Amino acid sequence: MRNKKMLLRIKKHWQLYLLLLPAVLYVAVFDYAPMYGLLGAFENFKPYLGYLRSEWVGFLHFERFFSTNAFAKIVPNTIKLSVYSLVAGFPIPIILALCLNYVPSVKFKKLVQNITYAPHFISVVVLVSMVNVFFGTNNGLINGIRDSLGMDRILFIGDPDIFRHLYVWSGVWQGMGWGSIIYISALSSVDPGLHESAIVDGASILQRIRYIDIPTIVPVIVTLLILDAGKVMSVGFDKVFLMQNSLNLSASEVIATYVYKRGLLNAEYGYSTAVGLFNSVINLILLITVNQISKKVSDIGIL
Repeated sequence: MRNKKMLLRIKKHWQLYLLLLPAVLYVAVFDYAPMYGLLGAFENFKPYLGYLRSEWVGFLHFERFFSTNAFAKIVPNTIKLSVYSLVAGFPIPIILALCLNYVPSVKFKKLVQNITYAPHFISVVVLVSMVNVFFGTNNGLINGIRDSLGMDRILFIGDPDIFRHLYVWSGVWQGMGWGSIIYISALSSVDPGLHESAIVDGASILQRIRYIDIPTIVPVIVTLLILDAGKVMSVGFDKVFLMQNSLNLSASEVIATYVYKRGLLNAEYGYSTAVGLFNSVINLILLITVNQISKKVSDIGIL
């Protein structure tokens, strides 16, 4: 009976389902079909043998990863970078959106939006090149200024502790404007009558933000926080790899770069697949856990 109703619904709205078909095919081909390769995490995978004929080793690769010194280094590095990025980068788009919402001049508001949105369209390669231009040891702008003032040059790029700050705050600068768009959109749905009533009652801007604006965008904030929490173990490969060098390796070696080096450079396909699968499982657990906590605390969730 249910299948019959589904077929009737598809027949009635076949144009809509036809429009949906490309997206479904894209997800099926590029997201679900590659999951077949997860078999490699439990095999001593050899490309010339394929997944069905490669030697089955069970959880050997996972045991090997958990027992190596790399596990004790790259997992904390990944967590530190991700949590630091989340703590530093998550509130700033919200603050920017709230500030722009109270800018009286439309021209100035659009100018600030254009300036803050622009870094989002800079490629990772260009962004890392900019970091090198500003913070390079020999030709960097900051060290050039320090040198002209009689101060010692600092090895910004090679210092593991400074690496984390450069990685996180360059990302915050690049993404804060683009990240504020969704909050600006949510703020546009606030009833102007609420603000007018608050102004008549003598409410200040901070009070209006606290009692009108923030409650309005709380569902959006919680939803994005849940999604970001589900990516804690997924530090972007490109930027970390480009900023990585032998001096800052103790802080810049994360799961993504480790998988690349062991999987593609050392051709340890099964082992690298196991590490990547471990990473994905932890992300899934974090996503479900944070979502359940959110539903209990605020009755807001995505699942």
